[in-house]
Amino acid sequence: MTNNIRRPLKTRGVGLFKVIAKYLSERKITPNQISIASVLFSFLSAYCFLAFSLKSNWWLMLLAAFFIQLRLLCNLFDGMVAIEGGKSTKSGELFNDIPDRIADPLILVAVGYSINVINFGAEIGWCAGLFAIMTAYIRTLCASIGAPINFQGPMAKQHRMAVLTIACLLACIEIYIWNSNYIMLLSLVLILFGSIITCIRRAVSAYVFLERS
Repeated sequence: MTNNIRRPLKTRGVGLFKVIAKYLSERKITPNQISIASVLFSFLSAYCFLAFSLKSNWWLMLLAAFFIQLRLLCNLFDGMVAIEGGKSTKSGELFNDIPDRIADPLILVAVGYSINVINFGAEIGWCAGLFAIMTAYIRTLCASIGAPINFQGPMAKQHRMAVLTIACLLACIEIYIWNSNYIMLLSLVLILFGSIITCIRRAVSAYVFLERS
């Protein structure tokens, strides 16, 4: 990571996270390594969703939520170690962005395959993964042509992962009692349409700015 323009996150000010970031900064751990670790945790989360499609155990959803949160912690600490820890590199932006473009569709597509209450859950998952990538693409494209960097939602990365985490926790109850996962279906549809709205909002915002400047 090479610049100070980052996604605004209140969690950076949490004392515990500052202590952990300081600890990581003092070790032989680079921000790029932390970024790569986020892909690993995303893969583990996706594996849990895919495993659920074969055997509907409620605890797989719990594990999936756990790995999603570990992925987000990696996204938090790579930036804190890079900027606050003074370990930023010229190639940091590559490691800051590319892993996210892998992690988002990896998780969302796997969620689609985990849905067993309809026959086209996988298709919804692929669409959600596509538009998740589009939100970042539009943000980056607009910034490259002179518009402000725009992290607005309603379905930016942290919003998508928050929805999935809550859905996984609620799904544990639904699966245990009713052996269905409508909650995961609803969360995926919400993420899909929220991501479409996010793409439109970011594009329109950039258009208005560029035309008025």
